[in-house]
Amino acid sequence: MNFRRRLRNYTEAPITHSVVMEMLSEYNRPNDKISELLRSGQLTALRRGLYVAGPESDLPIPDALLLANHLRGPSYVSLESALSYWGMIPERVFEVSSVTIKTAKNYNTPLGRFSYRHLATPYYSFGVQRVELAPQQMAMIASPEKAICDKIVLTSGVLLRSINQTQDFLMEDLRIDIEQLQSLSISTIESWLEDAPKRSSLQMLVNTLNAL
Repeated sequence: MNFRRRLRNYTEAPITHSVVMEMLSEYNRPNDKISELLRSGQLTALRRGLYVAGPESDLPIPDALLLANHLRGPSYVSLESALSYWGMIPERVFEVSSVTIKTAKNYNTPLGRFSYRHLATPYYSFGVQRVELAPQQMAMIASPEKAICDKIVLTSGVLLRSINQTQDFLMEDLRIDIEQLQSLSISTIESWLEDAPKRSSLQMLVNTLNAL
């Protein structure tokens, strides 16, 4: 059996334990073979039961934003990771931050750190886009508007009470350019307010964007 040849068909997304077991169906002890593949670097485990091609396979691995969707689902990429993806903030992000309807959790994997924050429905489902990262690689990512709102909602101690304070948060703390802020859809954010946490702070965000 040429495991690498079979693995080559599964490089667009992480693969589950059951899929790997099917690939190793001719083995009497497939779990022992999985352990061997992990030790040899042909496979990499992101968490228990979820794998990607290992470094010794010399095969591509899925984009980190797609990995984040699979590590803990349902979830979508948000916060600084989404803002960086959309080019809204200048800093390079070293942790993939996501939002989930499940409990908060962090994963330290061989491919980096992935963090998840909890938000409840219906607000959770607003402003999430399905984005093509590469051929056959689609990920759920917060829109720029939703990523900013999530940052306000999920940052402890952030209670926006004035336009000046909100401008400082957006332009000094997050370092978002005014031109990018002016491109945001104010009406879209307004449509979320009724069901949003920190409603008064998000209303102040709307007021600030209107004043730019």
